[in-house]
Amino acid sequence: MKKSPSIISELYPLSFLALLLLLWWLACALGLIPAFMLPSPGRVLAAFIGDFPLLMQNAAVSLTESAIGLSTSIAAAFFLAVAMDRFAFLRRAVYPVIVLTQTVPTIAVAPLLVLWLGYGLLPKITLIFITCFFPLVVSILSGFAAVDPDTVRLFQSMGASRRQILWQLKLPSSLESFFSGLRVSTAYSIVGAVVAEWLGGNGGLGVYMTRVRKAYAFDKMFAVIFLISGISLLAMWLVSLLQRGAMPWKHRQDTRAILK
Repeated sequence: MKKSPSIISELYPLSFLALLLLLWWLACALGLIPAFMLPSPGRVLAAFIGDFPLLMQNAAVSLTESAIGLSTSIAAAFFLAVAMDRFAFLRRAVYPVIVLTQTVPTIAVAPLLVLWLGYGLLPKITLIFITCFFPLVVSILSGFAAVDPDTVRLFQSMGASRRQILWQLKLPSSLESFFSGLRVSTAYSIVGAVVAEWLGGNGGLGVYMTRVRKAYAFDKMFAVIFLISGISLLAMWLVSLLQRGAMPWKHRQDTRAILK
């Protein structure tokens, strides 16, 4: 029986991760790295299990912030992308400014947001919004630009309005590009929430990370790092499921390509 290429391709990263874990365990077991600098995988797992309720409580705070920031950035990116696609002068004026904002490090903007907006929820959501907004705008605009001009002219010759061309042609054609940007932004939203929480707050994985770092509890530090990575991967997988539901024809094409 022929193995599926998708299964084989997944074995490579899993094997590499297993190798890294083995090397990590050996380095700790043989005493090559001091335990206070690099805790063993067993200690990290024990710290994760021991602090699991507290980790979940803080994860709920971070996920709430990232969900609000991501959803607002999706809405704003969609409306701005539609406006920039409709008005060429707006694209020429706004797009370079959007690119310029991405050259400013997020960690440099975070203290200013705290200074202007305080230590509540608003500066964290704003930072997540800024982090996620650019990839979404670029992905949606790229999807609009990839539409076949001949198809647009065909719609126009049949009397389709701009709104009909947008909803019936451009939006369906830009879904793949949009979901590519959404996967990136979803991961950014979680990381952005953690970075924003470093500067203060009453809860969240970033606050938890700051507290265990000050206590030199590096086993708990590694535990929360792995949790953040796991949440990001899970969120990206959920976006892939959402894309499969929104684009069933794409999934069927990929399945046929694998079976050939």
